[in-house]
This record gives sequence, structure tokens and C-alpha cells, in this order.
Amino acid sequence: MLCPFRLHEYQLVGRHLPTEKDATPKLFRMRLFAPNEVIAKSRFWYFMRKLKKVKKVNGEIVGINEIHEKKPLQIKNFGIWIRYDSRSGTHNMYKEYRELSRNAAVEACYSDMASRHRARSRSIQIIRVAEVANADVRRPYIKQILVPGIKFPLPHRVIRSADKAHRALFMGSRPSTFY
Repeated sequence: MLCPFRLHEYQLVGRHLPTEKDATPKLFRMRLFAPNEVIAKSRFWYFMRKLKKVKKVNGEIVGINEIHEKKPLQIKNFGIWIRYDSRSGTHNMYKEYRELSRNAAVEACYSDMASRHRARSRSIQIIRVAEVANADVRRPYIKQILVPGIKFPLPHRVIRSADKAHRALFMGSRPSTFY
């Protein structure tokens, strides 16, 4: 998939700075998708300002680490809950993708939202990403792939001769490529 950036999943833990009133402030953990740690920290403070009224000046990041996929070569179904701002208002949405990793599913979601809804990446907020079992898939465009014994026909098969040296440049009749 073509994407202008490759996303990584980060887990950030942060808190309000300790004060005399509150010596041990509450820790907040967030899982974010970003191309690098700098942007992940920026997104963390963006959400902390909105959700918990903690700014970067008044807070600190306790820990940051990248989360890797446990089985990166196994295809999985992912459900993504998002909120995005359109020209007319704010909308909540649930979408499903069939990908190898959570990062690839989120990249597909950004690409899909840009193409179908003209949503910019800055206006999309990923609320939750979860792996969905085959039985729990809701969307018909993913359900059609999960049918057992599915076959993909290859209608345009071009037969090449094994001997390339004696292959004719022009033929008397057009070859039939549909079976």
C-alpha cells in the first residue's frame, strides 16, 4: 500500500507534575499511531489537553515504547473506531479492514478516509483498534472474503510458448485468453 508515511504504534505514559497538593498524580496511558516518537508525544499532549486538562508545561512523560505485532505474517480482521471532523460536523465511525498488522490497518483507514470522505489525517482521531474474530465481522465487504473455499478466477491467462527462440512474431489468428 502506498502511504506518505509508515505508522508505528506507541504506548505513552504521562502524568501531571507533582505538586504540594498532589504528591503522586494519576498516571495516564495512551496507545497512539504516529510515524515517529516526536509526533507521538505531540499527539499525546494534544489528547491530554482535551481529555484531562493537562498541558505539556504542567506535565511529564514517564515512559514511551513502541508496540510490535505478535504475529506479523498472519492476516487478521481489524475493527477501527474513529471520530473525524468533516465540513458539516463531527462524526463517529466504525470501519473494518483485513490486514497483517494494526499499523497497516490504521494506514488503510487513513487512506480510505482520505479517498471516501476527503478527511485529512489531522482531523481523524483513532479511538480504538481491535482484532475482530471471523464470526464477529459486521461489514459485507470483509464477510465476502471469509467464505470457505473462496476462489479467485483468473480470466485473462496468456499462454507463452516454452521455446522463445522459435516463437513467431506475427500470428495468423488472435489467441483466446478466456477459458
